[in-house]
Amino acid sequence: MSVYIAEDWTTEESDVLRRYFTNLDQPVFALVNLPEVVKGALFARYSRSAKSLRRLFLDEFLGDLDISGDASIDATIGLEHAEKLYHRIFFEYGDDSVAQLGGVHLACEQASNLLTKVLEWGRLMSYLEQSTRYISYDSRFGGRYRYYRDPEIMDSSFGARYIGDLDRIFDTYAHLVPQMQDFVREQFPKHPDDGDFVYRQAVKAKAFDALRGLLPAASLSNVGIYGTGQAYEALLLRMRSHALPEARYYADLMLGELRKVIPSFLERVDREDRGVVWSDYLQETREDTADVVAALFPEGSIVDPSPTVRLVDFDPEGEVKMIASMMYPHSTMSEDQLERRVAGMNHEDRMAVARAYVGDRRNRRHKPGRALERPFYRFDVLVDYGAFRDLQRHRMLSMDWQNLSPHHGYISSPLVNAAGMGPVYEEAMERSAALYDLLVDDFPDQASYAINLAYKIRFNMNINARSAMHLIELRTTPQGHPSYREVGQEMHRLIAEEAGHTVISEMMKFVDHTDETDLERLQSERKAQEKRQSTNKT
Repeated sequence: MSVYIAEDWTTEESDVLRRYFTNLDQPVFALVNLPEVVKGALFARYSRSAKSLRRLFLDEFLGDLDISGDASIDATIGLEHAEKLYHRIFFEYGDDSVAQLGGVHLACEQASNLLTKVLEWGRLMSYLEQSTRYISYDSRFGGRYRYYRDPEIMDSSFGARYIGDLDRIFDTYAHLVPQMQDFVREQFPKHPDDGDFVYRQAVKAKAFDALRGLLPAASLSNVGIYGTGQAYEALLLRMRSHALPEARYYADLMLGELRKVIPSFLERVDREDRGVVWSDYLQETREDTADVVAALFPEGSIVDPSPTVRLVDFDPEGEVKMIASMMYPHSTMSEDQLERRVAGMNHEDRMAVARAYVGDRRNRRHKPGRALERPFYRFDVLVDYGAFRDLQRHRMLSMDWQNLSPHHGYISSPLVNAAGMGPVYEEAMERSAALYDLLVDDFPDQASYAINLAYKIRFNMNINARSAMHLIELRTTPQGHPSYREVGQEMHRLIAEEAGHTVISEMMKFVDHTDETDLERLQSERKAQEKRQSTNKT
């Protein structure tokens, strides 16, 4: 498969790393023998660093840890004792719930931005992905730009063209980043009260956000995952059946590393009579469905224009059912009787129940109870792939997405045009689309690597009101990217105006409908600086 650019470790570094990472030379590895808080902190830092996880550990975490007692540990050779113990317990209990109790922190490095969406599909896992807002993608690994080189494409007659076009796109990105930072500084001068670091971070975030659309989906990212054995099993079964060869390759790597930590929980994944049959089933149903749809709607079928967000389905009685659910634990009535009573209540009485149930939310992290899970909404969304990357990581919802292609057009930041970069940006978009068109007939699943993040993708979301509150309030904050802020703002408007669920929309008190701010990250960077100063004083 694709050549992994491994790092060189000194003898001393290898001696330390082997105690805590299950290998030192592969893109997938597990974290072991570390306190949970250290693993969590590592992953949190991971998303905003260009460093690999192992390098990050050496440079920023090792000095604060006492490792003197770990010299005899070698995590790279597997955990034979753990395998015997897990195997005995797993089969003694014979219950899948046992696999919910063993978790693993796993790093998947140098994964394409197509693969990251496959990795982050499951609901019952936690993910942190490398950010395009905090990291410039003009740096190189092993002298090469950071994008995935699919072996099948590389071995074909299109290999040279693929390398040439993506290198040109990355050249454009590298050329424009410093110019965009200069332009941002001209447009948004530094406030005298802001420190140099705070201002510099806000400027970089603004510039990176404006130009991230240039990056192709082949761009490499790092993903940190935490999940139980059961969740990893479900993920691997899907990945082993996936149409993308990169997904199947990483599935094998992940299975090997996970078996060093929780071996018996994953015993069924590659058994012919268990996991193999299940993965085959997933593949067969996907391919058969695609064939039927292709026969019914041949290529070239007219696609109706659509707005960024459409509310395609909801329960008109959702608010009635939600109010009844709020009252249910405090009543002796049946649910259907409560719904009949609520249906006869006026708006003020309904609001009285809702206000009491929601209470005085002091910030968006104060989430009301599960009565809000009764109403649902189904949205059809057409937005740039960069915004989709961020929205797709929300887990308490159902989401399906279509293949990434140039067919829906692309977005460009107003800042790009204001800075006079529009023609260069457009040229990169055209190069991306032309490469896709060249690849798609022979490589229908890998052609999307060529598509820049600015191109639009269509996806749907089936989401309850409680999860919608979390998503909308989070994604409309002023420091958010303008693309997904627009999605969140429109979802909120549609819930209030089209669904007519004004009670629910009013509960979402931390939705921000303001226009794009000057430097989106400036206020957040100021707060972060205040926290750093406060910590240093204690």
